[in-house]
Formats: sequence, structure tokens, C-alpha cells
Amino acid sequence: MLSYRHAFHAGNHADVLKHLLLQRIMLHLGKKPTPFCCIDTHAGAGGYRLTTPYALKNKEFETGIAKLWRRTDLPAPLADYLQLIKSFNREQKLNFYPGSPLLMQRYLRPKDRLFLYELHNTEIQILNETIKTNRHIQIIHDDGLHHSLKLLPPLERRGLVFIDPSYEIKQDYTDVIKALKAMYQRFATGIYALWYPVIDRARIDHFERAFKSSGIKNIQLFELSISEDSQNQGMTGSGMIIINPPWTLAAEMRITLPWLATVLSASSNGTYRIDQLSAE
Repeated sequence: MLSYRHAFHAGNHADVLKHLLLQRIMLHLGKKPTPFCCIDTHAGAGGYRLTTPYALKNKEFETGIAKLWRRTDLPAPLADYLQLIKSFNREQKLNFYPGSPLLMQRYLRPKDRLFLYELHNTEIQILNETIKTNRHIQIIHDDGLHHSLKLLPPLERRGLVFIDPSYEIKQDYTDVIKALKAMYQRFATGIYALWYPVIDRARIDHFERAFKSSGIKNIQLFELSISEDSQNQGMTGSGMIIINPPWTLAAEMRITLPWLATVLSASSNGTYRIDQLSAE
């Protein structure tokens, strides 16, 4: 397959949820002085110019970051996220949206490490131009979902595995659960953040049941939809399944997600969910 290009979707409502949660996790990891290790299994191009034909084809960023750009009434976690995105743009103009590699790189300290996996031949070239590697940052042209397992547990014994597949094929839903089980067996204290699209609610229900029966402890789900479930409208929302989340995350999202569900939906009828799929 490998036809997916995130440039078409950069900055949309799913990116807002995904990267808001990613930022909260990175801030949490940085609170302790001990080093941490981050792994991005589907790094993509690293960052996206919103002035390119890709981004302008459907202007999906208008359903996400553009709706927040000039707001001054954001909940505190969302205000932090918006300030982060603005730091990658000049003169207060929304021309660029950073992907997860740039966002994680921003929070790295001198002793922390970052591993970026990307399999797409074009995306890996752009990623190498976007992110400058050093002994703390490595870019790997490979299937990160499977080959990152060899990095676990990391030497630091602290860290995050960020998993953001395209779900081009239905097998992705099964593969991510298998991969997470294997990762958790090696590194049970790590934080894992898995993104998923809401396209077919029955598939998501099955997805959740698989996690509930996985034996993995301390799983929380955060979901944001900008319209009602519909198999005819494509992606109506998205969610993040987070294993070993920061203890403050659910409380922060109880304030933030209702606000986002109202502001990002076309007719203020968006919805959100915060669920505990398994206990600690």
C-alpha cells in the first residue's frame, strides 16, 4: 500500500486531539530530571506546509487548528498546545503545522533520546530534511510498529511509544493490538499512545473490547468527534488509547474536550468520550 500522505490532512481536528495529548505526555515526562526515550513508529514527513497543493486540496486544517488560531478563550491545556503550534509559525500567520517528530523534538533535553520510524520512501526523504539527527535523535527507514520492539525496554526505563498508523488496510487494527501486547510485555511501565480514526463505530467497539481483554493495565480512551457517526462521511472523529497515562490527563481532558467538541463541530453538535478501559 504505502499511498497515504498526511500532508492532505495536516492540522485537522484529529491532529488537534492527537497532538494536544502528545504535548501533555511530553510535559509530564519532562517533570522528572531522569532521562527518557521516545519512539515514533509512524513519523511521517515531520512537518507540513499548509500552503501546498496537498494541504489546500481539502483544507482539512480549517476543521482543526484554523478554528483555534485567533481564539483567546481556550482552556489552559489547549492554550499551551496553540502556543506550541504558533511557535513554528511567523508573524502570527498559520502557514505550517508541525508533525509529531517536531513536537517531540521540542521537548527533548540533552540526555533524552528520540527514534523516528518511517517506511514511506517519499516521507522518509522529507523527514530527513526536516529533522537533523544526532546521537540523541535517529531516523530509521523501516516498519516502526514491528521493528521498534527491539528498542524495548529502553536504557532509560522511562518513555513513550507513539503509534499513529494510517489504517489504510483493516489489518492495521489487529496489528497495533498485537504489537502493543508485545511491547507491553517488554516495557510494562512505559507510556503508549495509539491514535485511531472513527469511521466505522462497530469496528471501534471491537477495537475497545480487544484492549479490555488484552491483559494490559491502566488504559484510558479519549475520543473527539465533530459530527455524528456515519459510514458515509468518512472520518467523523478520532481517538487516542493511552496506556499508563499521566495521572492528571483525564482531569485536564474533562475540561478541554467538551470545549473542543463545541468549537470544532460545524453546528456545535460534536461529542467526546473519556473512558477507563482497564484499571491500574
